[in-house]
Amino acid sequence: MSYFRKQPLSPDKKLQSYIIGIALGDGNLSNSNRRAPRLRISCDKKYPTLIKQIINSISLLLPNNKVSIINRKNCIDISCYSNHWTKLLWNWDKGPKDKQNVSVPNWIKNNLDLSKECLRGLFQTDGSIYKDRKYLMVNFVNITPNLSMDVLEMINNLGYSPNLQKLKQLNGKTKYTIRVTKNSEKFIKEINFWKK
Repeated sequence: MSYFRKQPLSPDKKLQSYIIGIALGDGNLSNSNRRAPRLRISCDKKYPTLIKQIINSISLLLPNNKVSIINRKNCIDISCYSNHWTKLLWNWDKGPKDKQNVSVPNWIKNNLDLSKECLRGLFQTDGSIYKDRKYLMVNFVNITPNLSMDVLEMINNLGYSPNLQKLKQLNGKTKYTIRVTKNSEKFIKEINFWKK
């Protein structure tokens, strides 16, 4: 049996969609050992339940692969090596996600149930819930144009009317803020968005 064999990947499309959302939000791909790409997800220590959720989800997605945890000052790095990552996510050897202008796979965008799972992962990493003048708001912030437009499209497909703001930053990149202000509580429940 080849050393470079692929370990089993869960066929659960909802689970795949959720992990893709998490990875597109706070994930990074590298391949320093040249054997298998490593997905690393950084998560703030103030979200211990989310950290456990990510670890459990990756373990379910790749049941025979080791999930490692690296304890840093303010965050936890969750990592896992797999030859499945490049097919599920993006090319590890072509630069950062924003440089590659990564996007959500069409098989997720074309399915409302899978879109909800992916949006939950995206919002749990690059999103927030807050109150503005007693009104509940939800927003998603990212610098990758394709990904930001995909998030806007998926929210629209679910029947909501998000707002989009673009802000040019000093480094030349554009920050995209997508905000759900109307029916935000319903949106939170529909995608099962929580961050704790």
